Amino acid sequence: MLVETAAHDRAPARTRPGRPLTSEQADRIRRIRRTGAYVLLAVSSAVFLLPFLWMLTTSLKSDADNLAFPPQWLPDAFHFENYVKGWSGSLPFTRFLVNTIVITGLSMAGNLLSCVLPAYAFARMRAPAATLMFGALMATMMIPREITLVPKFIMFSKLGWVDTYLPLIVPEFFGVALYIFLLRQFFTTIPQELIDAARIDGASELRILWSVMLPLARPAIAAICLFSFVGNWNQYLENSIYLRTVDKITLAQGLGMFNGVYVTQYNQMMAVSIISMMPILIVFFLAQKTFIRGVTLTGIAGR
Repeated sequence: MLVETAAHDRAPARTRPGRPLTSEQADRIRRIRRTGAYVLLAVSSAVFLLPFLWMLTTSLKSDADNLAFPPQWLPDAFHFENYVKGWSGSLPFTRFLVNTIVITGLSMAGNLLSCVLPAYAFARMRAPAATLMFGALMATMMIPREITLVPKFIMFSKLGWVDTYLPLIVPEFFGVALYIFLLRQFFTTIPQELIDAARIDGASELRILWSVMLPLARPAIAAICLFSFVGNWNQYLENSIYLRTVDKITLAQGLGMFNGVYVTQYNQMMAVSIISMMPILIVFFLAQKTFIRGVTLTGIAGR
C-alpha cells in the first residue's frame, strides 16, 4: 500500500487536474486566439467592404453592363468617364458641394460652441439639481428625431425660414445631448488638481475651460467634430424638407435626383456617390488615431 502511494505521488504532473500550463502551451493558445480574431476581423471587414466594392465596380461599368443578368462584378471595360459625366452633367454638383460645405462647417461650429460650455458645467461645476438636469438632458436622447419634424417645420415656416439654410444651421447652436454627454465624460477624466491650481492662480471658469480643459480634450473634440461632420454631410431628410431651390440643395439631395422616370444612370450615380464619400474618408483617416482615442476615453469615464 505504501509502495502504491509513493508511486502515485511520483506520477507526472499532467495526470493531476488544474496544473498550470507550460509556456509553450500558453503561446500556442495565444496564437490560436490571435488567429481566430484575425479571421473574424477579416470576414467582418469583407462583409462591410462588399457594398463599397460593388459601388466602385458599378461606377466603372457601361449602361449595358449595369443591366446585364446575371450581374457581373467586373465590367468588360473600365469607363472612367462616368465620373466626369456624372459630376458635370445636367446637375450642378459643384454648387451642391459648396452648399454642403457651408452647412456642414457652420453646423460643426454650432455643435462645438453649444456643447462645450454645458459639458464643462456638468463635469466640474456644482449647482442645485445638477444631476436632475443632466438626467433630463440624457432623457431627450430617447426622443426620435422624426417626432419633432412637424412642429419644427411649422415653427420655421412661420418664421419664413423655409428654403433657407437657417433651419439646418440655427438648431445646431442649441446643443446636442450626445455630444454634451461625450464631452462631459471626457472632462471628468481630467485631474481636479489642474483646475484647482488654475483657480488658485486667479483664472476664471472660462479661462480654465479655454487654457486647461480644451487643450487636453482634443481627442474628444475630434470625435465630436467627426460625428457632426458625417451627420451633417449625409443629412437628407431635413434638407429635403426645407430646401426647395435647386441652387440651394446639397450633395445628398443631388444624388437623389439621379432617379429617373424611365431609366436611372446607376453608373453615374455610383460615381458621384464615391466622390461625395471621399471627404468623409479623408477626414476619418487623417484623424483616425485621435478619433479612436477620444471615443475610448469618453467611454471608460465612470464618474
